[in-house]
Amino acid sequence: MKIERVVISGGGTGGHIFPAIAIADAIKKRNPKAEIVFVGAIGKMEMEKVPAAGYTIYALPIAGFQRKFTFSNFLLPFKIIKSLLIARSILKKIKPQVVIGVGGYASGPTLKVAGMLKIPTLVQEQNSFPGKTNKLLAKNAYAICTAYEGLEAFFPKDKIYLTGNPVRFEMVAISGKRTEAFAHYQLDPTKKTILVIGGSLGAKTLNESILNHYSLLLENDIQVLWQSGKLYHKTILEKLEGKESIAIKLVEFIDRMDLAYALADVIISRAGAISVSELCLVKKPVILVPSPNVAEDHQTKNAMALVSKNAALLITDTTAKVELVPTALKLLKNEGLQESLSREIGELGKPNATENIVDIAEKIALAVRTVKHE
Repeated sequence: MKIERVVISGGGTGGHIFPAIAIADAIKKRNPKAEIVFVGAIGKMEMEKVPAAGYTIYALPIAGFQRKFTFSNFLLPFKIIKSLLIARSILKKIKPQVVIGVGGYASGPTLKVAGMLKIPTLVQEQNSFPGKTNKLLAKNAYAICTAYEGLEAFFPKDKIYLTGNPVRFEMVAISGKRTEAFAHYQLDPTKKTILVIGGSLGAKTLNESILNHYSLLLENDIQVLWQSGKLYHKTILEKLEGKESIAIKLVEFIDRMDLAYALADVIISRAGAISVSELCLVKKPVILVPSPNVAEDHQTKNAMALVSKNAALLITDTTAKVELVPTALKLLKNEGLQESLSREIGELGKPNATENIVDIAEKIALAVRTVKHE
């Protein structure tokens, strides 16, 4: 049964938004006439990214609880009530066959109301340690699609489907692109190359690690494609004034991630769920530096899911400024370890994750429809 009407809710970060868009694209590919509506939170990233991807999005006034004492916490109950009412209005209007929650503030009210209206829900959990919203929503969900094993401690076992995370295919389609990649980024195809990615905003620790060992990288005749991120780019340019080198390509944002992956011999990355899922499909040697500034330290748990299977190396955020670049240089000289890491991380990739999630959503919609007709 092809889905004709669906609501997808959640967001807040790219790690929630891009999987949601990937799911929407897969539904649209199967049924070009499908009505796909998103529900996000006012002021969050999804309000920009979803329309840019060609989809309609409604906004809820929902917000999170602030740990420090603020007036906004007193307004939270009113925001929740208003969000529930708006979500109810949206669902009554769209009449979706299934509602998909991808995590983030907005998915809470939307999936809660869907349950009250007897509309089937599917929860997509990206991380190895679930967020609070998804833990609450999973109790009444028809299915929970996960990317990691061992989530029975948080979700009902009979509802769990190990699908992997949805990723945008164009981001990981690197085959045959190595020559194009070096030309695009104006780097030397004869040199070993490290790719450093810390997210669109950037990662302070990764940036400082490269800055601290800038001379060492040049001495070892190593190239670096270095995404500084929006928050740090200007400051790094100022610190590098007079020291710039064509071997270390500093960019604020990587516009062609497929090409960046294609030219890398070793990748240094944070351990966000979607980044990790992409890296498993790229099949390159990876050094993960989990961010400590995330809820429940979930990036460390994401990284350990790979490290425990000898599929990646891990450097802690606290030791990265000293250890990260020397470890990367050591890895570049160890071809046996590179091959082993590439092989093991590739075993963890789930290239059909998006399609499998849509399959489950269609089965849910069909099953509920059949029950209603009976």
